[in-house]
Amino acid sequence: MGDGKYINPYTDFGFKKLFGTPLNKDLLISFLNSLFEGKEVVKDLTYLNGENLGNGFGDRRAIFDVYCENEQGETFIVEMQKAEQQFFKDRSVFYSTFPIQNQGKKGVWDFRLKGVYTVGILDFVFPDNEYPQDSLRHEVKLLDIDDKHVFYDKLTFLYLEMPKFTKKENELETMYDKWLFVLHNLSRLMARPAALQERIFTRLFEQAEIARYTPEERQDYEDSLKVYRDMKNVLDTAELKGAIKEKRKNAKAMKALGLPLETIAKVTGMSIEDIAKL
Repeated sequence: MGDGKYINPYTDFGFKKLFGTPLNKDLLISFLNSLFEGKEVVKDLTYLNGENLGNGFGDRRAIFDVYCENEQGETFIVEMQKAEQQFFKDRSVFYSTFPIQNQGKKGVWDFRLKGVYTVGILDFVFPDNEYPQDSLRHEVKLLDIDDKHVFYDKLTFLYLEMPKFTKKENELETMYDKWLFVLHNLSRLMARPAALQERIFTRLFEQAEIARYTPEERQDYEDSLKVYRDMKNVLDTAELKGAIKEKRKNAKAMKALGLPLETIAKVTGMSIEDIAKL
């Protein structure tokens, strides 16, 4: 069994336990309102029927849709994704089509759609340094390439690169900061931090405490945690192999240019002995 006190929110079980059940909708409302930063204020939400999600395609265990109502009585849909690293963008766009398609009506229909937000919580960073290190939150829309105006404002992707979050407890100022701190650190905490005094975090830590779960829930969590760790190990190994291959390629190119082995070793971090064998 895992030795942590609180669940890992990046597991399928942990993600759904905190955000994907009607019992905990207050947690999701608080998180979304911190994320929207006033652009939308969610007053209430309803979880859409899971049987309608995906029409049998793929695995949506860690993806769910909620029907939100704001303070003005306007409604929109939020799709929550615990993003997988492999083919991430393809998966994200693919799944975002479901809450759009499911708005279709039989008979005469004018095709007017409600707004759709896709919220992706990433436990990895975008590859190839796509964004600067200090850029964590990304809002993506369909743009006109020429003049950069928003072509369609009813489809928005919000992504959080969680490994980039570095704030310490004494640096937390906003609810957005506090939610990101919880997501980033929850499984490593042994007690509720003093900075998280809001009532909503009392609820969160109650729901996240593994000791409160039934034996069946604990087993489900352990199974989910194993799947998560296995996947991380596979991806980390593949990334390491890719980095080593790239390092050897660069060292070989520098050696071909006649650079001293000592210089190549300093640049690549490889040993002189390994470089000599190339």
